[in-house]
Amino acid sequence: MTNPNPQSGSPDKEPASEAQAAQNALGNTERAEVATEPDRSVAKPGPEPEPKPSLGRLFLDNLWAANTFTVTLLSLVLAIVVGAVLMIISDPEVLSTYSYITSRPSDALNSSWTLVSEAYANLFKGSVFDPEAFSGWLDGANGWQPVLAPISETLTYAAPLVFTGLSVALAFRGGLFNIGAQGQATIGVIMAALAGFLLPLPPGLHLLVAVLAGALGGAIWGFIPGILKARAGAHEVINTIMLNYVATYFLTWLIVQNGVQDPNRTDAISKAVDTSAQLPRLLGDNLRVHAGILLAVLATWAVAWLLNRSTLGFELRAVGANPDAARTAGISVTRTYILIMVFAGILAGLGGSNMVLGSTASALTPLVVAQIGFDGILVALLGRVKPWGVLLAALLFGALQAGGNRMQSYSGISLELVTVLQALIVIFIAAPALVKAIFQLRAARAARLQTSLAKGW
Repeated sequence: MTNPNPQSGSPDKEPASEAQAAQNALGNTERAEVATEPDRSVAKPGPEPEPKPSLGRLFLDNLWAANTFTVTLLSLVLAIVVGAVLMIISDPEVLSTYSYITSRPSDALNSSWTLVSEAYANLFKGSVFDPEAFSGWLDGANGWQPVLAPISETLTYAAPLVFTGLSVALAFRGGLFNIGAQGQATIGVIMAALAGFLLPLPPGLHLLVAVLAGALGGAIWGFIPGILKARAGAHEVINTIMLNYVATYFLTWLIVQNGVQDPNRTDAISKAVDTSAQLPRLLGDNLRVHAGILLAVLATWAVAWLLNRSTLGFELRAVGANPDAARTAGISVTRTYILIMVFAGILAGLGGSNMVLGSTASALTPLVVAQIGFDGILVALLGRVKPWGVLLAALLFGALQAGGNRMQSYSGISLELVTVLQALIVIFIAAPALVKAIFQLRAARAARLQTSLAKGW
């Protein structure tokens, strides 16, 4: 049967009445008229687009931002300025000119400038380049050795600092604070020296065995706090500090034992390392730079590859960032902690072996290691715990040490001032907010400064 009303539609909808249909038709007509009527309103002009900044402007904006390079450079500038003020204050003759500065200000300014400029000039000449030695070489007054002597001294001081700095930096990246680089370097220097004068081996093999012995000594001394941290949860800072004392007193006791002490001496000094176990000098016997700096560059590359290219490096960084998340992901935190401290100990032990197998010393003494372990902490901080940054920081510290010797001899500036300069540099770099406030730096766009170096501290 057909539907008598085909326009009735679906049973879910009621048919529209005639009045509703008329209203709908009227509404459609009005909307059509409005749509066809031209728009007589006047368009208001919008804001003009800002002009694109030039390339030079972008460079200046990024240059004066709180990025790592700018903060590091300005930290050096601040340290130099504060160091200049300390030089002026510590010199009685220059300081006396400030008593009558209101009557003759030129005396105070000239004497201050003479003192500071001469001191920093000698710092540069003793660490990088001496123009007088270069002129003498051109004139035939001296050979080429004095020209390269500043660089040789800088590299000699920097070589062990690269190893201890890498030791501290590697532990930082794994979330551990390795204060024990000093003790690990001490055991490394002991093992390297013992292998150097007790083992009768041929040249080449003797050097290799001595270097590996130093690395083994550091590894043993790093394994102890590593296993205590992993198995017992003992804090690595306490353990490594205590082990530093143990290593120092062990060295002092060992030197005076029969078979180790030099039989021709009554003071605390060991036998000399055989020449077959000493690192070869790169520029002849008159310059102290030795092959240890080449090993330092190789170690820097190896640590960079380990951290950025290897599976172990990924696990190390994951544990350093978040041990709980790393454990959940299936990474053995216990194993990683042990390996971190063992590798850190190997690096510190190599730094210690450089002190006795290189040109710094050829025998064990109570002060043979100096402060390379503690300076390695400063180097790691200055290098932002990045391997190549650590290498550059070690070169800077080596230059300060080498130039400080000349500054003390020629300008009469205390060598302790160099230590103050090193401390000031680290203080300013460790406080980027202070540098940013002093120089009114803008916030860095690309990356933030690293403010948290280790989760273990």
